[in-house]
Amino acid sequence: MSSTIGWVETLGSLTLVALAVAISLWKRLHVEGSIAWAALRAAVQLLAVGLAFDLIFGSSTAMLWAWLWVAGMTTVSAAVVRRRVSGIPGVFLYALIGLAGTLAVTLGLLFGLAVFPFEPVTLVVLAGITLGNTMPAAVLAADTARSEFVDHPERLEGMLALGFERSQASEYVTSSSARKALIPQIERTKVVGLIALPGAMTGMLLAGVDAFDAVLVQLVIMYLLLGSVGLAVVAVVTVIAGKAFTQDGRLQQWVTDRS
Repeated sequence: MSSTIGWVETLGSLTLVALAVAISLWKRLHVEGSIAWAALRAAVQLLAVGLAFDLIFGSSTAMLWAWLWVAGMTTVSAAVVRRRVSGIPGVFLYALIGLAGTLAVTLGLLFGLAVFPFEPVTLVVLAGITLGNTMPAAVLAADTARSEFVDHPERLEGMLALGFERSQASEYVTSSSARKALIPQIERTKVVGLIALPGAMTGMLLAGVDAFDAVLVQLVIMYLLLGSVGLAVVAVVTVIAGKAFTQDGRLQQWVTDRS
């Protein structure tokens, strides 16, 4: 399929964005700034990515640059988790280890099963898809777990006072936080094909790939994403729960200090 999209068509696609901004201004919803900033930021970032793809992946050291790009994306993802979930000591390191671990497993399976060729562009694209799904889930998991500990420490203290072990007390938080963080990914997986067609399959169909082959590739990606999100969520809430208690079974200061 040949592309005929130019700047005119791209600017034309902003019609709905402009309409949303206009309605927000008219109804005084105060979200027009966020919408406009998101559209502008997306344009700048994607144009920069496109330029980087042209400059980097045509060189003889493309694979090295691809790995550096993946490392950068992983680090930025962990930084986003730290920025959005404040107050937890060491959250950046835990997020970095969790995201890097799940990314390594996902990429290893995708390339190991030969679903995609091991090439620089493919490496960066698949890493971006994986981190784009696992990072928001990790943020939600960490934020939910932190809120459960910080907002309701009396529940945990009460359980400890009644003789519950630390693992039993923290299980209350980890199970609830994991369920809440996994809801978006689980719901997207459950309705795939009924409400929306996923991006990888849609792109392959538009490129003329056989429909059944496109479906199989999308299934592999979807299952790996669901698993990677699940692993990231479990890792995050488990680590936070473990760091919420002292060695003698008391709650850490970051939990009890609400200042």
